[in-house]
Amino acid sequence: MAQFKNRVTRLFNIDYPIIQAGMIWTSGWRLASAVSNAGGLGLIGSGSMYPDVLKEHIRKCKTATSFPFGVNVPLLYPDIDKHIQIIIEEGVKIVFTSAGNPKTWTGILKEHGITVVHVVSSSRFAMKAQDAGCDAVVAEGFEAAGHNGREETTTMVLVPAVANTVSVPVIAAGGIATGRQMLAAMVMGAEGVQIGTRFAASEEASSHINFKNALIHSKEGDTVLTLKQLVPVRLIKNKFYQQVKEAEDRGASVEELRSILGRARAKKGIFEGDLDEGELEIGEVSAIIHDILPAAEIVKNVWKEFMDGLSDPVKKL
Repeated sequence: MAQFKNRVTRLFNIDYPIIQAGMIWTSGWRLASAVSNAGGLGLIGSGSMYPDVLKEHIRKCKTATSFPFGVNVPLLYPDIDKHIQIIIEEGVKIVFTSAGNPKTWTGILKEHGITVVHVVSSSRFAMKAQDAGCDAVVAEGFEAAGHNGREETTTMVLVPAVANTVSVPVIAAGGIATGRQMLAAMVMGAEGVQIGTRFAASEEASSHINFKNALIHSKEGDTVLTLKQLVPVRLIKNKFYQQVKEAEDRGASVEELRSILGRARAKKGIFEGDLDEGELEIGEVSAIIHDILPAAEIVKNVWKEFMDGLSDPVKKL
């Protein structure tokens, strides 16, 4: 596949402006290294890892690929200071932060020569990330899986709004799984895409096969953004979601909702494969994903469709 050069590929020293999202219980060293070896940028999802586990994944990823990879750090999780220290000590050169204030760690990371990207849900937060010194931003629409913005702004609206607000490169995320969707994002002002749900349905993803099968069999309307009183999260409707919905419908307090959520709910669903009681964090784009593929094949397919669309954008219309 031919290389492609723009600000995103140069920033990360990668062949294609395709970033694999750092998803909890899904994005381990196997997935990150496979995507990086295929010419994209693989990210280890540190949010579900204890510090020693993160160190192990970084070291295994270094062994499995000679190409750039990064770590995603959700700032709302515990042990962030330990995660940052390990990232610095292990010489990781790319960090994506999310779900928190970029000012907290960007300066420290940059002092150690680390490229920093922050995930945002609005142009206002994008400007804050740029002002904090971030090298790029991920504009993530509310179609995305997992933790999400309260604004509920779609990718189609968010990407051009952010691109018109900041001067740093914009990476589009949320509802992107194909090359034609990538092309649409680039036309709207993005210079790359971050893809989560499509890579969650990869052979190398560390998520449970039950979770992967639920993903590829989901239809339009099967996912919902919920738990907005806590931290908004998009997940598949299941028995656990019905418990949450019933509680929200009768005006449950934040404390009660937190009790229903409990601990390790995402681990139960994504990693252990409990499709009833687990939290199944899946994006809306799952409705058009119907197979589990090797990560390298996903990168190849997305890039080929992007290039085909670039040469013939009205094909199949």
